[in-house]
Formats: sequence, C-alpha cells, structure tokens
Amino acid sequence: MAKPDAWIIGGGLAGCEAAWQLARRGYRVDLAEMRPARMTPAHRTGALAELICSNSLKSESPGSAPFLLKEELRTLGSLVLEVAGQTRVPAGQSLSVDREAFSREITARIEAHPRITLRREEVLSFPDGRPLILATGPLTADALAAELGRRLGERYLYFHDAISPIVSAESIDPGIAFPASRYDKGGADYLNCPMNRAEYEEFYQALLAAQIHPPREFEVPQFFEGCLPIEELARRGPDTLRFGPMKPVGLVNPATGRRPYAAVQLRRENMPGDAYNLVGFQTNLRYGEQRRVFRLIPGLARAEFLRLGQIHRNTYLNAPAVLHPHLELREVPGVFVAGQLCGLEGYVEAIATGLLAGLQACRRLQDRPPVVFPRETALGSLQHWLAVARPEDYQPVNITFALLPEPDAELRCRFRGKAERHAAQVERALARCREFASGEGLLT
Repeated sequence: MAKPDAWIIGGGLAGCEAAWQLARRGYRVDLAEMRPARMTPAHRTGALAELICSNSLKSESPGSAPFLLKEELRTLGSLVLEVAGQTRVPAGQSLSVDREAFSREITARIEAHPRITLRREEVLSFPDGRPLILATGPLTADALAAELGRRLGERYLYFHDAISPIVSAESIDPGIAFPASRYDKGGADYLNCPMNRAEYEEFYQALLAAQIHPPREFEVPQFFEGCLPIEELARRGPDTLRFGPMKPVGLVNPATGRRPYAAVQLRRENMPGDAYNLVGFQTNLRYGEQRRVFRLIPGLARAEFLRLGQIHRNTYLNAPAVLHPHLELREVPGVFVAGQLCGLEGYVEAIATGLLAGLQACRRLQDRPPVVFPRETALGSLQHWLAVARPEDYQPVNITFALLPEPDAELRCRFRGKAERHAAQVERALARCREFASGEGLLT
C-alpha cells in the first residue's frame, strides 16, 4: 500500500472535511478514528461526523454571520455542507439536519473515496509523517491530550459543554403545543409549548431547586457563555429565561389569540419527524430531575425522553499562544489543528477550520505559503481572531459580525439599518472570497 501524503487524527466534522479537501485535490490521506473501539463520554455511535449536541448548523438568514461562513465554505466545495443540504429537516431559517442520516452519508462518502484510508484505531502519539492534522475535537482522548501537552509545554484550558434533551414526537400533547416560527419566518417548523405566568413561575422555581450532577474533584465548571445550561441561566434572575431560550416574542398562542408569557420551542430532530429537541435546554440536571422538571412544561406532561441532557468536558488549545493564524502549531512545524480543539466553538466553525487545515496541508505538500483569507471574509476573520486574541483570558468564540471588520464609511452612509448593512457586508465578503479563492486556485 502506498504511503499517505497526509495524516489526520479524528473523524468528526473537521477531520472529515480536511480529509475530503486533500483527497479531492489528488492526495492520499490516512484518517484515524478511535470509535467505535473506544467511545467518548458523549458519543453514541461509531459513525463519522456524529453531531453530539444540537442538530442545527445555525442560521441560513442571508444577512447573518453564520450564513456568510457557510456560503464561503460552499464556495470552496465543503463536503459536510453538501451533505447537510441533502439531509436537512424543516427548521425555519436554520440549517438543521437529520443527525443519523447526516453522519451515515458522510461516513459512506469517506469510506468510498479511493484516496482516503479510514483506520478505526486510537492514536496514542503523533505519527512521524507530515503534514499531520489534529482534529480530535473537544473530547480528545487522554493519551493524545497528554502527548500534545508535552509537545507544547502549555496548560490546557477547558470548559464544560451541555446538550439538550430529545423527546418523542408522539409524547407531545398536540392540544397544547402549536406549530409556528417566530414572526412566521421560514414556515411553521417549530413546536411551541406556551406558558402563562403561573406555569412559568412554577417551572422556574422547580428548575432552581432541582439537583445537578456535581463536578468531579479535579474539575472546576467553566461553561461556554453561548451554551450555558438552562439551570445556570435561571440563576441569573427570574426573567433571564424569558428573554433567552424561552422568549415568546413573535409567537401567538392559537388557543388564546395572545402572546404567551413564555414559550419552549421544540426543533425537529430527523426527517421522519418523530423526535424533537428542546431548543436551548442544555442541562446538567440529574436524569430523574430532568424528567420531573421538564414535564412541568405545558404539552410535555407525558414526554418520553429519547435522550436526556448532559454536560461533558471540552478540551481546547489556547489558540493565540500556540497556533499560527494558518492553524499550524508554533512549536511543532507541519502539525495543524482543526475543529473545536483549535479554540473555536460551533459546528460550522469546526467545518471551517477542517477545510482550512486541509488547504494548509495541501500548500505544505506543494511547498507553497499558507492560505490566509482576506480580513473582510468570515474565514479571514476567524484566522485573524486566532492571531490577535489575548492568551491571558482566551475563550472559544463563534463567528459573529463582531469578528468582522467594521463597515466602511460608504456602507454606513448607504445603509442606516443594521440588517441592511449586514446584508451588504455579506454580499461584499462573498464576492471577495470568490475572487480570492479563484486567484489562489482553490476552486477545484
């Protein structure tokens, strides 16, 4: 068997995307994934690109930053976003997928590619070959994490990530839960469980009093701000949930003709529509407490839980301290890091860094300088953030307009409204991305 041109460790979103980008450009790739021989605390299958938390790949609204990042990735031929489009489920303006069909199709595509060798084995140390892409994700196995720590001489940072419960569609009361999207945008793709004030206050007090899984002795809880457990949000005040995941704005309860005091939204999990995710209800409550408290939600009194919420430790690098903007380790040349391990948060960001790492590995094999996207693009802004963020208090981030450059004077004058200005920024950024990619020969 011919020696591979590149090595990738980790068969998640980033690893699969990186492997695909290398293989489609003619390179032989060795992709190692330890599952199912060794599972993580959060994975449930041995399928590649398994989605652990939500099944949503964020907004498809044309004026949003996540949309911009996805469009740039589509321009560059992203495998993962192509499959996401094939396995999407109705979810208003978000790109949500049937998670089983999604990972099944990506696994099939990777296994069938003649230039990708998939190895089902745990890698305990760095292979000798270069380029090497580490895409082991936030649940990097202890042995490889220790090896990485020894190589870098840097302490790991970590936070705790939480996932939401999933309930059977048949167990949701159709006489209470009603289909709608906020402001009727994108179709009535969500189920909504409305609450009056008394119902909300009873739920809120029960949530505050519920028991949680205590952290282990060596763990200090450090939650990512964009994915706080529902009980952590509740501790910030009685109205935090009503202005957050239980926001009723834009909804009208057909039973009363009025906006509810609060509402829990349920998002479809799969194409058959027999399972729904409690949106924003990631939690660390004990399992029995989840069943008790969440059944207080109107419409879920007889809920059958197909998956209960949980938290897990997410490992990530202090990116600005140890990585070049092109994702190469400063102390270990030829080793690139992708996915949530590299210090970004979110599915689409993991896909983006996987694609970038694949491109950087191609450049290394071609003896060409690394790819650095223009600053005004979403990809360029993510690369820029990894370079300029403060190592002293670094935390993973999602793509937002705050990471992109401020709009120029022309845009500010032409578009007074933020939505119109963002839409114009997206249009310009996409044009710049296509121009750059074409000029660099990245559109294969």
